[in-house]
Amino acid sequence: MREYYPDFLNFIDEALKLAKKIPRYFSKYSNRIYCNHQKLCILVLMQKLKTTSRGIVSWLRSNSEARLRLGLHRVPVHTTILRFAKRVSHIIGRLLGIRKATTVAVDGTGFELESKSYYYRTAWNQEKNKRKNFLKLSIAADTKKQIILTYKIRRKLRHDTIDFRNLLKQLNVDYVVADKGYDSRSNREFVLYTLKAIPFIPYRRFSSVYKFSGGARLKFDEKIYHQRSKVETIFSVIKRKYGSVVRSRSFVTQKAEIISKLIAYNIDRMSIFILRIAPQL
Repeated sequence: MREYYPDFLNFIDEALKLAKKIPRYFSKYSNRIYCNHQKLCILVLMQKLKTTSRGIVSWLRSNSEARLRLGLHRVPVHTTILRFAKRVSHIIGRLLGIRKATTVAVDGTGFELESKSYYYRTAWNQEKNKRKNFLKLSIAADTKKQIILTYKIRRKLRHDTIDFRNLLKQLNVDYVVADKGYDSRSNREFVLYTLKAIPFIPYRRFSSVYKFSGGARLKFDEKIYHQRSKVETIFSVIKRKYGSVVRSRSFVTQKAEIISKLIAYNIDRMSIFILRIAPQL
C-alpha cells in the first residue's frame, strides 16, 4: 500500500479541484459537517479503490493523511455517502465538462448488475432469468487524449444509434468515428451539416453509399476510422481498474456509480496526459 499511497493523495487533490464545478452546499440551512466537494471526492475514490460505501469508510478511518487531504474532522457514515449519491446524480455529469476534440469515437458497452451471478442464472436456474441483466452505457471519447467527453446511461437494451445525436450535439469536433451499428443517412447528415465535421462510419451490406447533392461520394479514411479502437481501450480500462459490476440497487444510485467510474477514469487519464507533456513545457 505504501508504494501506491502518494497516487491516492494526488487523486484526492485532483478530485477536489474537479468537485468545485458543483455547489459546495445544496442549502444555506445545511449542517455543514461535510461539504459536497468532500462527499463527491469520497464517492469517486470509492470507485478507484473498487470498494463499497462501508469499505471506503473503513479505508478513510485507517488513513489519517487521506482524511487530512479531504479536510475531514471525522469520517461520515456509509449512509451519508449513499444519500449523497442519490441527490447528486442529476448534476454529477457536470464534471465531464470537456467539449472540444479533434477526433471523437462513439460506442457503447454494458455493466452487469450484482443482484445474482450470471453463472447462477444460467447454469443453476436455467428456466428463469436467462437474460443477462445489465445497464447500457454509451460514450463519446477524445481519441487523442483518451478521455470521456459525454455519456448516456440506459437501464434497458436499446439500439446504439438512439443516443448518437445526444452524445455529440454539444461537442466541437473535426471527425466522428463509429462502428457499423451507427450506420444511417441521418447520422451522417447530422455530423456533416449540424456539427460541421466529417463522419467515418462503415457501411453495412444493405446500406447505400452516401452521396452529396452533386453526386460526389463521401470519402472513407481507414487511418482515421481505426482510431475507433481507442474507445474499446477506454471501456477495458474502466472495467479492469474500477470494476465491471454495478453494486447499487436503485437506478438513481446505479447511474451515480457508473458516472463516478467515468470521473475516476478521467482524473487518472488526465494525470497521465499531463505527465507526458510536462517535459515539453
